[in-house]
Amino acid sequence: MNIIVNGESHAFSGDAEMPLLWYLRDELGLTGTKFGCGMALCGACTVHLDGQPARACVTPIGSLQGRRVTTIEAMHDQKIGAAVQTAWVDGQVPQCGYCQSGQVMSAVALLSTKANPTDADIDAAMSGNICRCATYNRIREAIHVAAETLKHA
Repeated sequence: MNIIVNGESHAFSGDAEMPLLWYLRDELGLTGTKFGCGMALCGACTVHLDGQPARACVTPIGSLQGRRVTTIEAMHDQKIGAAVQTAWVDGQVPQCGYCQSGQVMSAVALLSTKANPTDADIDAAMSGNICRCATYNRIREAIHVAAETLKHA
């Protein structure tokens, strides 16, 4: 089976039940996607499947035939991803940083569907991503900044 990750096709012949997270980290060396809880509760492992946020820790490789996986490593190449990452850095969003790749992936997915999200939109879209350092206010502000930047781009 072939899996498309960040626009590149990769052959996979292992266990179809293997979680995508371990394939990304252990086989492809894409370590930006983090292991948090292993139960799709914290969002640290968020990637995009066909542009939609998904939890890599519970997504079996066998379910990915014909689907496109995008990880945090490819975000800087996308207009929205670059705007979000710049807003994250400029707003000094991360504290420990562990959850931030998953946070960024969810923020990019939100801005891909809502160009001018409200606080309620942001809170709803980001509700599946837990930040143990509680930088939620900075996350929300960075999303607003990225949205404003994209309006003027």
